[in-house]
Amino acid sequence: MSKLARISIDGRPQWAGFHDGHLVSLDAQLPANADMATVAGFVAGKPDLSKAPRLDSATVRWLTPVERPGKVICLGLNYAAHAAEGGNAKPEYPAFFFRGATSLIAHEAPLVRPHVSNSLDFEAELAVVIGNRSRHLKPGNALSAVLGYACFNDGTLRDYQRRSTQWTIGKNFDGTGPFGPWLVPAADLPSGAKGLHIESRLNGQVMQSDNTSNMIVSVEDALVLLSEVLTLEPGDVIAMGTPSGVGYARKPPVWMQPGDRIEIEIEGVGLLANTVAQEA
Repeated sequence: MSKLARISIDGRPQWAGFHDGHLVSLDAQLPANADMATVAGFVAGKPDLSKAPRLDSATVRWLTPVERPGKVICLGLNYAAHAAEGGNAKPEYPAFFFRGATSLIAHEAPLVRPHVSNSLDFEAELAVVIGNRSRHLKPGNALSAVLGYACFNDGTLRDYQRRSTQWTIGKNFDGTGPFGPWLVPAADLPSGAKGLHIESRLNGQVMQSDNTSNMIVSVEDALVLLSEVLTLEPGDVIAMGTPSGVGYARKPPVWMQPGDRIEIEIEGVGLLANTVAQEA
């Protein structure tokens, strides 16, 4: 299995996988309400999908890979060039902040520009999904906590972000955190998802282009640091920060507008795409 997705067909959620390039139903193998610990066990069992019924991807609605993460922990300034473009020094300790589940949206869902601000920015990021309850991880075992990886867009209202020394308020508007489209098991990617090309494209134009090897804090390091403080639980999500090229650092700034199409693509992980819509 190289991909695992949560989808909805006729309003009914279910799990799906990919086999021989086709989307297939896992309805008979994995309950729709399975928690992420159960999903992790399912993936670890390397299920046979050869007889799973095929689905027409054009008829499904994508859901986020985790329904409601208990925690969404984000890293800021985790690529040196991105820190520099904003006039920031390389952090001595990661700039951690939280996102709420109500900010998350799925692949192809509308990315909402709120009526109180026009300063909607994009941030291509690698998302880490936790599969095992973990505390006090060490470098030698930290990656064992990871179930898989997905694409993430840390959509940010920059004016609200700058109203406070804490970034949380600008990072938590409803409908601004695209996440998906699917989950790629950790075993199917390089250790720690290193060496993967990461890119954002706005209306087809490349805006950000980098490699996950250039993250200041690696996935392994982030897991060690976070588990010193808190318990990582199945379904928790860690967004690993964005490369340079974001909209606010451009001259003039580039903000996402209603009707714009934003794509986040990570080598081996997937393509996450959303169209910007104005809040009603």
